[in-house]
Amino acid sequence: MGLSFDGRPHTVLMATPDDVGDLARGFTVTEAVARAEDIVDVEVTETDLGILADVRLKAGTIQRKARPRTLEGRSSCGLCGVQRLADAVRPLPRLEAGARVSHQAVQRAVDALDDVQALGRLTRATHAAAFADADGALILVREDVGRHNALDKLAGAMAREGRDASEGFVLVTSRCSFEMVEKTVRMGCSILVAVSAPTDLAIRRAEESGLTLVALARADGHTVFTYAERLLDAVPEPA
Repeated sequence: MGLSFDGRPHTVLMATPDDVGDLARGFTVTEAVARAEDIVDVEVTETDLGILADVRLKAGTIQRKARPRTLEGRSSCGLCGVQRLADAVRPLPRLEAGARVSHQAVQRAVDALDDVQALGRLTRATHAAAFADADGALILVREDVGRHNALDKLAGAMAREGRDASEGFVLVTSRCSFEMVEKTVRMGCSILVAVSAPTDLAIRRAEESGLTLVALARADGHTVFTYAERLLDAVPEPA
């Protein structure tokens, strides 16, 4: 998928060709190109070579400095083509408030995640990102062959529908790399739940930004790595 802003090419993403408009919108927000409220529309065009998505921004919008890229964004890569170390790890906003949820709510969302992955059940080859409310009910889910794309699609859907990411938590089916932390923070969500393990840098970025990071979230429980005060009551006993 070719991504451009107001007709100016920006990057090429390797992605599952579903919810392309949400992917473009979410990438704009999570890569700090522009704010969600500055996006006017996303124009999607199919060509013989692939899909083109052009993000139209409000007149006068000053694009924030996104990571410059010289290579296509492959499905498994969040930093492909980034040229400078300073562009790889950038300052994040600080999350001060956000939802407080129970351990049972987290477990409820984890237990329900398999049932909402239609593409995943069909292919056994995709990742999912979901948004759950404070009670653990899944509100939105997006899927893609790439975990970063799945989260960007979710961020884009949230922005398009005007949903407040601070009212619940994000759940991803992948390991938690630091880019997943950064994207969640830029969505304005204070809790990220991952079914697999986090990297050391992901934990450090979560600590720096005030994000509650929950990982190793499976049917038999989960582990809270940062800011456990947002999780209410005791950790449920393994089944």
